[in-house]
Amino acid sequence: MPDERLPPQSDDNAISRFDAEQAATLITAIRHNVERALRGKPEVVRRAVETLIAGGHLLLEDVPGVGKTTLAQALARSIDGSFSRIQFTSDLLPSDVLGASIPETRDGAPTGGFAFQPGPIFANVVLADEVNRASPKAQSALLEAMAESGVTIDGVTHALPEPHFVVATQNPMEHHGANPLPESQLDRFLVRTGIGYPDPADEAAVLRDDPAATELPRLQPAVTIPELRGLQHAAQAVKFDEALVGYLLAIVAETREHEALEIGVSPRGSVAMRRAAQARALVDGRDFCIPEDVRDLAVDVFAHRITVDPRSHHSRDGEETSWIVREILEALPVPL
Repeated sequence: MPDERLPPQSDDNAISRFDAEQAATLITAIRHNVERALRGKPEVVRRAVETLIAGGHLLLEDVPGVGKTTLAQALARSIDGSFSRIQFTSDLLPSDVLGASIPETRDGAPTGGFAFQPGPIFANVVLADEVNRASPKAQSALLEAMAESGVTIDGVTHALPEPHFVVATQNPMEHHGANPLPESQLDRFLVRTGIGYPDPADEAAVLRDDPAATELPRLQPAVTIPELRGLQHAAQAVKFDEALVGYLLAIVAETREHEALEIGVSPRGSVAMRRAAQARALVDGRDFCIPEDVRDLAVDVFAHRITVDPRSHHSRDGEETSWIVREILEALPVPL
């Protein structure tokens, strides 16, 4: 059967138009809404919202119980979007993620035709929980859908909802029965970060108020889906001048030449940084990027895209790659 790509769901004429000040006001409303449910983590919420505005996907690498699910659910409620949660396990099948064609029936009898039953990937915000627990085949199905913005079943391509934001989680301490994402798939995530434990004062507030149980169910949308698409459109228009292009490419070149690294940042990673920096500028109410946008995002955007050379004396964990990116940043001059 020939590929029958569905018409795109977005209508550019329906996208709201915002200047930088209007965009910052809406983004602040989203952040404050999410922070009602996830207490004491404003920088984590900011990074998640930046990733959403940039049109990317987020990988949260942290221990259980620090609020990863709460963050994803609060984001979905704040943008008035649909939400689904996929628990990744060793027996998860690609069809459990993407959906499948099932036989049609009429009055209990088969008609001989098939109908597509969408899987949980068809939501505006998708929580892919413990993605490193699934088989490589199930992981690949998820990440291919993320990359292609659609799912092809029996030769027919079904477009995913817009916006489509995947929040994947993995426990860095789990090794038994885990399948770490390969570099080519890690590269599909715009940002990798963690949440971390709350400080004592914030944890005491969580104990008193239990915001995940009390505030989260009551969250009202801070923006509509068309407004969010308008914010994403505005981020794409943020200026990224030639001086910043040179600074960004200098960082990338250092990752490719660093003696401790086997794989440096790919061209896709360079584009990801520009998009993330544009979103960060918009969050701050600017229609132009500054060097700090690149510098402050470099670890979260680049560290998971580089690979330590096994012949070097460096360890091969995520902390080591983060340290190498910081080392590169310290050695390079920041453009004025």
